[in-house]
Amino acid sequence: MAIATTLPVSRVVNVAVEMSPTAAALRNFGSCLILGDSDIIDTDERIRLYSSISDIATDFGISSREYLAAQAFFSQSPQPTQVYIGRWAKSATAGRLRGRTLSSAEQDISLFTAITTGTLSLTIDGASKSMASIDLSAETNLNGVASQISSALGVSGSCAWTGERFVITSATTGTSSTVATTDTGTLSSLMGFAGSATSVAGVAAESLASAITALLDYNTWYMVCVAPDASDDSIVEAAGLIEAASPSRMIGFTTQNSTEIDSTASSTLGSRLKGLGYNRTILVYSSDSPVAAASVFGRMATINFEGSNTTLTLKFKQLPGVTAENLRSSQAEALKSHNVNAFCAYQNDTSILQEGITSGGWFIDETHGLDWLQNRVETDLWNLLYTSKKVGQDESGATAIVSCVNKSLEQGVTNGLIAPGVWNGDAFGALESGDTLSTGYYVYIQPFDEQSQSDREARKAPPIQIAVKLKGAVHFINVTITVNR
Repeated sequence: MAIATTLPVSRVVNVAVEMSPTAAALRNFGSCLILGDSDIIDTDERIRLYSSISDIATDFGISSREYLAAQAFFSQSPQPTQVYIGRWAKSATAGRLRGRTLSSAEQDISLFTAITTGTLSLTIDGASKSMASIDLSAETNLNGVASQISSALGVSGSCAWTGERFVITSATTGTSSTVATTDTGTLSSLMGFAGSATSVAGVAAESLASAITALLDYNTWYMVCVAPDASDDSIVEAAGLIEAASPSRMIGFTTQNSTEIDSTASSTLGSRLKGLGYNRTILVYSSDSPVAAASVFGRMATINFEGSNTTLTLKFKQLPGVTAENLRSSQAEALKSHNVNAFCAYQNDTSILQEGITSGGWFIDETHGLDWLQNRVETDLWNLLYTSKKVGQDESGATAIVSCVNKSLEQGVTNGLIAPGVWNGDAFGALESGDTLSTGYYVYIQPFDEQSQSDREARKAPPIQIAVKLKGAVHFINVTITVNR
């Protein structure tokens, strides 16, 4: 039977489906990097993401500064969900050879116990190292295999099993310290050294600022907590680096130097940072914990700026796992005068973080919130341009731009960063000093017809000015009670 010929419906009704571009994502202002100096992460890898405190304990041990800082970070309620750990090569590092990750089948110990006269050839610090007659028949796990390789290496280096790969480390440190595979020997492929191993050369000791500079290439983190002890000069240098970084970041340090609570001391780390006006630096004094700043960042990490009434002041908050300081009033005033935060005990059997300020004297929550607001406005305007066919250089374009900015600012009202109030800044547009911002914000865009021809030809939008009234927070209350009988 012949099939009748028919015409396609598209001759009359033609429907095309077009996917809109995916909008750019907002930055994560709860992402924290803990910077440590343990040699678990080498300078080639540099940074690692963790979502479990138990995984950090496995990798670093429960006595490491990285673990202690992560414990303070995760101890907040509500609890942050993840943290980055980065590497500071505070001391010169050794060259390493990282084998590839072994599958479960490749980790079968029977594959290794079958080896009674194993061989492995490497190049360590530029010299050939050949190992022979390696007997693995009595080993019961891969840690034992690594121990046998370490014995064969002798003074040249050591071998470790990480739980997923073998790593061989040179006994020397510095830029001439290297380990490379020759892809030869009966154990080379079995241990994951043949073909796809990674050789990481040692490096000279680096400054704190150099380590942070390397980590600035990773845009995944917003705040960094320095876990190891560092000199005052290196802290000041690193703080200056973060102050000038783009995109915006924050850095936190803990000091255990009792001069910070000395009302007669004039030259302290806190006073130096205060004098420099660094508003992206947080300094926390704690006689109990060397990583107390991580707890402050942990509380900040729980803020969801896309939620409702979610912003908060850091003052009055708790630092779980940190013992509260029993301070005299003069000592508390010394900390306050240097813009140094501390977790302090009060006579009513409560303890609070005070004052919740940056080294430059800004409130931490305002620096944090304004960084979010800047990114929210920036990202929303980008997405307007990116997802629109065209934003015209006319009043319709101006309306679209202002509407986009208003939406960003409205979320600032929703989360509690912005609130109605009296504008006390300079006048612009229709806004005068002393006017009430009934919504908490005002947006002005210069009319397109007032734009210069050169700016129009360059396809620039006219200048946009925004007035914002921060909601703030009450930190002190004075009450006068008048009694009449």
